[in-house]
Amino acid sequence: MTWGNMVVTCYKDLIVWQKSMQLSLQVYRITKQFPREEVYGLTSQVRRAAVSIPSNIAEGQARKSTREFRQFLSIARGSLAEVETQLLIGMHLGYVGEDELQPILGLQEEINRMLNSLVSKLPE
Repeated sequence: MTWGNMVVTCYKDLIVWQKSMQLSLQVYRITKQFPREEVYGLTSQVRRAAVSIPSNIAEGQARKSTREFRQFLSIARGSLAEVETQLLIGMHLGYVGEDELQPILGLQEEINRMLNSLVSKLPE
């Protein structure tokens, strides 16, 4: 699919999708140390939000409509904010240390910038 001067043949070609996949895997790894009583609470919620990010990027790109792609990228940005919030809650509850969380939050910020850039490059 072509948007302006961007050519995307598959969502897997998008670096933002690749980074979102990395984020999802990191979220799964870090939440393994959350307490067992959180398995159906915070652990499940943050994992679902993390998986939602690359999933929405993929689904939006597969729709072949710029309007729909924008909508799904917006949903991905919302899920990204959820992940950040939920991980910060986990940190404040003492489930994860700030030093462990910083690389994930750095990746989250990078993905946010990439999503914003991608949306700005899509034609109206």
